[in-house]
Amino acid sequence: MFEVSERARQYQEDLLAFMDEHVYPAESIYHAQMTESGDPHFHPPILEELKTEARKRGLWNLFHPHPEWGPGLTNLEYAPLAEIMGRSAHLAPEATNCNAPDTGNMEVLTLFGTPEHKETWLRPLLDGEIASAFAMTEPAVASSDATNIELRMQADGDEYVLNGRKWWTSNALHKNCKVLIVMGKTDPDGPVHRQQSMMVVPIDTPGVTVLRNLPVFGYQDREGHAEVVFENVRVPRTALLAGEGDGFMISQARLGPGRIHHCMRAIGMAERALDLMIDRAQARTTFGAPVADRANIQDWIAESRIEIEMARLLTLKAAYLMDTVGNRNARVEIAAIKVAAPEVALKVVDRAIQVHGGGGVSEDFPLASMYAHLRTLRLADGPDEVHKRTIAQMELRRRDPSWGKRK
Repeated sequence: MFEVSERARQYQEDLLAFMDEHVYPAESIYHAQMTESGDPHFHPPILEELKTEARKRGLWNLFHPHPEWGPGLTNLEYAPLAEIMGRSAHLAPEATNCNAPDTGNMEVLTLFGTPEHKETWLRPLLDGEIASAFAMTEPAVASSDATNIELRMQADGDEYVLNGRKWWTSNALHKNCKVLIVMGKTDPDGPVHRQQSMMVVPIDTPGVTVLRNLPVFGYQDREGHAEVVFENVRVPRTALLAGEGDGFMISQARLGPGRIHHCMRAIGMAERALDLMIDRAQARTTFGAPVADRANIQDWIAESRIEIEMARLLTLKAAYLMDTVGNRNARVEIAAIKVAAPEVALKVVDRAIQVHGGGGVSEDFPLASMYAHLRTLRLADGPDEVHKRTIAQMELRRRDPSWGKRK
């Protein structure tokens, strides 16, 4: 079922070579450039060098399913590539123009953008010339239920006027961020899932204010997670994506592929953490024997391998179903991997931290940063509880199709 196509195998080989020859050696350079700049949102030159090399090698826009814009790989073909990139999450995804949230925004613009949107925003994003952000989550409401979104999009002649507040707008502090895709309400009194719309808003539009960055477990992520205020922000009606009331539908279309990408990158992090754990256990000696000789450490190594393989297979199954029966019919598997992959990766990273001792929680190793990222992933694109609710409802209806429809 999960047989790798010849072209996918070639991309894997090419990407692995790129990682070994360029990405891993660039990690120390990246950290040195970031430290020297003194700016947590600095755009280090090494990234542009990696982007140039990746594009030269044909490792560019690998995520994009449409042959017009990328290689046209299926979800099943792309999933192992996302895993490889996850081994160096700060560098590899952006180096290949496969980083969130730009990937999701590019797919939205591809599916729902006008010719003007595609020319003005999609093309520069595909070329890696600009970055973008996705503004959905709000501080005043439980945004895991997207119908709660309150930012107002009021029609006024040939324009819409936007008023509201967003946060966790990832990428908004990226030095190249030029545009936001914003979700808000155009019809607060309409049917629950038809109240929302999405619009394309240049980040320099008057009335758009990036208030602050939100640190993640104390980390000032380079791309930033911004709190953004919209005060009487005026955009033309042509800013609308798809049509009025299509915002919820667009959000669902956006999140399916993105969850596959996140989960495979999480598995890549877990694989690297396992490697680090093994290397550390073999290199350190306690009480006259290598740490790797200890039975509990061997249990951790074995359990990590078992759990990684289980999570990978479930993720590949979800990718296969997305390709063959569509995102809607794969929603149980998509929800399941979004819970399972970060959970497994967190276990593996936690074990690796323990084996590293004090070094594991320091910045001398990538493990603490991995842990912070993965713990946050249990909230991003919907918290675990929302995905478990989806699975439970489908299971209940499997046994009783009328469940949930009773008055």
